[in-house]
Amino acid sequence: MTTAAAQWHSDDSARFLCYLVIAFVASSLKVKLPGITSTMSVHFLFVLVGIVELSLPETIVIGTGATLVQALVRTKSRPRLIQTLFNMSAVAVAITLAARVYYMAPMRGMSIDPLLLAAVACAFFVANSIPVASIISLVEKKPLRAMWKECYFWSFPYYLVGAGIAEIFHIANYYLGWRTAVCILPLVYIIFRSYRLYLGRLDREKAHSEQVAALHLRTIEALSLAIDAKDHTTSEHLRRVQVYSLEIGKELALSEDELNALRAASLLHDIGKLAVPEHIISKPGKLTAEEFEKMKIHPIVGAEILEEVDFPYPVVPIVRAHHERWDGSGYPYGLKGGDIPIGARILSVVDCLDALASDRQYRRALPLDEAMAKIKSESGTSFDPKVVDILERRYHDLERQAAQTPVSRRKLSTEMPSKNEIAPAAGLEISRHQPGDQREPRQFLDSIAAARQEVQGLFELTQDIGTSLSVSETLSVLAVRLQRIVPYDCIAIYVTKNGRLVPEYVIGDDFRLFSSLNIPLGEGVSGWVAMNDKWVINTDPSLESAYLGDESKTSMLQSALSVPLDGLGGVVGALTLYRAQKDAFTKDNLRVLLALRSKVSLAIENALKFRQAESASTTDYLTTLPNARSLFVHLEEELSRSKRSQTPLAVLVCDLDGFKQINDRFGHLEGNRLLQMVARSFRDNCREYDYVARMGGDEFVLVIPGLPPQALQDRIAQLEEVVRIAGERVCGEPIVSLSVGAATYPDDSADAEGLLAEADHRMYARKRIHKKVNAFREYGQPVQWPEMPATMSVQ
Repeated sequence: MTTAAAQWHSDDSARFLCYLVIAFVASSLKVKLPGITSTMSVHFLFVLVGIVELSLPETIVIGTGATLVQALVRTKSRPRLIQTLFNMSAVAVAITLAARVYYMAPMRGMSIDPLLLAAVACAFFVANSIPVASIISLVEKKPLRAMWKECYFWSFPYYLVGAGIAEIFHIANYYLGWRTAVCILPLVYIIFRSYRLYLGRLDREKAHSEQVAALHLRTIEALSLAIDAKDHTTSEHLRRVQVYSLEIGKELALSEDELNALRAASLLHDIGKLAVPEHIISKPGKLTAEEFEKMKIHPIVGAEILEEVDFPYPVVPIVRAHHERWDGSGYPYGLKGGDIPIGARILSVVDCLDALASDRQYRRALPLDEAMAKIKSESGTSFDPKVVDILERRYHDLERQAAQTPVSRRKLSTEMPSKNEIAPAAGLEISRHQPGDQREPRQFLDSIAAARQEVQGLFELTQDIGTSLSVSETLSVLAVRLQRIVPYDCIAIYVTKNGRLVPEYVIGDDFRLFSSLNIPLGEGVSGWVAMNDKWVINTDPSLESAYLGDESKTSMLQSALSVPLDGLGGVVGALTLYRAQKDAFTKDNLRVLLALRSKVSLAIENALKFRQAESASTTDYLTTLPNARSLFVHLEEELSRSKRSQTPLAVLVCDLDGFKQINDRFGHLEGNRLLQMVARSFRDNCREYDYVARMGGDEFVLVIPGLPPQALQDRIAQLEEVVRIAGERVCGEPIVSLSVGAATYPDDSADAEGLLAEADHRMYARKRIHKKVNAFREYGQPVQWPEMPATMSVQ
């Protein structure tokens, strides 16, 4: 522009001023470009005319002046000075480049080659649109190519039309004079109207697309509401996962389709849990292997459900793979590294972080920083390191952004008030309240949904807890089903044993505290309830451990609801629920527990009796070791395992020498005490997976898998030593010893009966040796040593 001013000259000032005024008028006829904060006018036509008819300085003044008018006239907000200067400079540069294309032509005159003007129009269009599109793409963080193609390329044909008009105008000016420029105004208006019509149609199509997209998104949110109801997650969880995922996706420069897919998948990734039984989803503890296998189907089911929706962007692969792990140890297909879709990699990291930082049925939320540290520790194993690095750098900002994002989610109706109090045909029952009764505020109609849920929950609970005689299974089902009817943060089921309440099942907050209690009857909340056969509501849970006299062992929960469990023979225990809030339990909660307690008490009592009977049939009463019946079952299992894994298996048959003398000299009570001490010593000196059983009398059997033959003698010597020590503690003198016979698989036999028979035979051979050794020591008689098996030796 400075160069144009310095080189200014005009052959006809009146013609220049006429063109300038018409260009200003044309620049005020502007349209807003779709999708960006920019406008466009038709003053480019006079730039093309100026290049042909006027000098370069005059054309630059027309172009920059028209740009200034376009920026300041009929605008809602004034642009900043730097923006205006940039636009004027860009136009001046574009005019200069287009003029150079024109002046490079070898011949110009009355008739101008249309191809030359087309080339000039193309040069001006490219030089004018690309710089502006570049700045807008940087400001609005949109790809340059997509921005230029969507917002500017559609106007390219108009520039070619403008080149044709400039050619016609030049010919008319040559024959009729420059005053015919006024006639160009109708053409300017026609081009402006065509702009308006075209862009108006684009705006309508865009508005329609946005409406369809909004409807699509609302449908997705409605589906996510169904997931919330099944999975007990919250809309805040979905909001955070969506915000985190999209921001990470933008930083990774995902395409628009990939971002749309990530937006939908963040809401719908767990829709497959609709096919998982709710007691597994809501289980307040670790899943069993079978339950986890059932849980693994939800990514596949979710993908199959969403395939029916036919999304225009790849949502299904993200949902199908959002539980895959970076190292290939995930499910359902064990994808690894870059084989996992990028959206699934982002979603798995974000979903895990939010799960760790949120309260779940099986644990309390971790602090956000601690949760992030856990995610970081699994970078490169469970998660994509690149995604983890972005999350670690931005998670505080993303959390604030998620907290500021509004959530528009309605709750399902739980009440239906009615203005017309109409009685049914049979009339209404008259409520009779005693004076002083505390009455709940009256509601017009009970919540149908809540009543149905309670009835259904009670029915399912009473059905389910009677289907199993296993104590742990019965109480686990009770805990899951009961939480749907009576919310709690912790549940403890205590049973009476030897004048105390022993925790049989505990799950939830303060698990360690309540599971460690051994409450005397009459002490604490549950002890008082069991002792007096009365319920309590909203009492202080910290009283539960008051009998310990240790202030460090105090619950932080604030409300307790406890009811006694009455069996056929009296109180069998107490069912106690705890909540974190004060006065959290209602009379309705108490009503439900009182309605359930007879069924619950009977189910627990039956399960305890079954466990006692089952234990008695497989356990030796005196030593609590497995009995002979259990031994044969276990030995068959261990033998099968050894055959499959080709590992050795040793069977030791042990008999106490001199045990009859203890019964004769010290009595049977001392003999029983010795057997109990030997049983404890055997268990304490065996590995966790070794098996010790009592065959009967003073005979014990040990099943030892994986023991190499060279270590067998050391084990036998160890057992003989513990028996000698036990005998001295009980009798005060070493009158008891141990005879051991050993048989091994595969050397001695390949079946259970053969191993026991061989070990028993060698045990009696050893016993005869001990008798002769003792006789020699006592009477000085010579000893005749029998032949010993290779695996045995005289000690």
